Amino acid sequence: AIGFVVLIGVSLINYRFLLKAAPYLYALGVVSLVAVYFFGAVINASRGWFIIPGIGMNVQPAEFAKLFIILMLAYFLARKDGEPLRLMRDVVPAGLIVFVPFVWVMIQPDLGNAVIYLVIMVGMLWIGNIKFFHVLFGLALAAGGIVGFIHVLNTFHDEIEQLLESMGAVHWMGRIEAFLDPEQASSDQTYQVNNSMRAIGSGALFGKGFLQGTSVHGNFIPYTYSDSIFVVVGEEFGFVGASALLLLYFLLIYRLVLISIQSSDSGGSYMIIGIISMLVFQVFQNIGMFLGILPLTGITLPFISYGGSSLIINMLSLGIAISVRVHAEEPSRETA
Repeated sequence: AIGFVVLIGVSLINYRFLLKAAPYLYALGVVSLVAVYFFGAVINASRGWFIIPGIGMNVQPAEFAKLFIILMLAYFLARKDGEPLRLMRDVVPAGLIVFVPFVWVMIQPDLGNAVIYLVIMVGMLWIGNIKFFHVLFGLALAAGGIVGFIHVLNTFHDEIEQLLESMGAVHWMGRIEAFLDPEQASSDQTYQVNNSMRAIGSGALFGKGFLQGTSVHGNFIPYTYSDSIFVVVGEEFGFVGASALLLLYFLLIYRLVLISIQSSDSGGSYMIIGIISMLVFQVFQNIGMFLGILPLTGITLPFISYGGSSLIINMLSLGIAISVRVHAEEPSRETA
């Protein structure tokens, strides 16, 4: 109910107001990430939540930072007016915009949301007319980083494990090892992924029926109300139900793409592209990690998983998309 109030309220506001306020909202987001690191509550080994007393509501600043990054990058890229992005004057500053919240979220630690920040940046820079040479350079850098990471992980395994343990994130090591070499990983490291794939496969074509999932309701799958919600869909509604859910996501993304294309204002288009990048990656990552093709991270399935902060941000994002659709043809104050 709160989400729909937020969606309708934001859709009535001209998105250009949010675009102008982007630097202030971005600064607020960074301050909140710093504050939650020092004063936030620890949930699931991550210090990333403010607990509002009295009503027991948890607020996760890392979720809101996703939207603030989208607004800030849209504000930054809109000033280029479609011109090719230069490396030092455009691409590097955009990277710094994302790097600051990325670091603070990583040390919480919250790998899932930190990766989403990078995906948002890549998607928006791609549409922002980045040069092809810079794309190749970025791909080479990413490939080198992955190879270097695996080498360092194998060479300094014990030291890295001790560091992660001191950060309260020793489970990261297990997830990485289970993904890179599942045959050598322990049963504890592969427990959730293996049980998730069995549960999804057992749903077959039409599923076992609503609330009839034995793996899910037998407590074989952790966090079925949030991160693992797709496992519930796969087991109880089968291939048909899972495909229907993916079709709904496809229709949502398709409509967002149309809004972006039809918008006459580059700032509005960039905002939509950031939202699309965020939603597409979350869907791909959440479902992929339970099919064994991606490592486990704490990423929710948009609009389906339990989580107040996540739901509010997704509804806010759709409200912004509606605002772009409604107000894009209105002249800005500068040109009116």
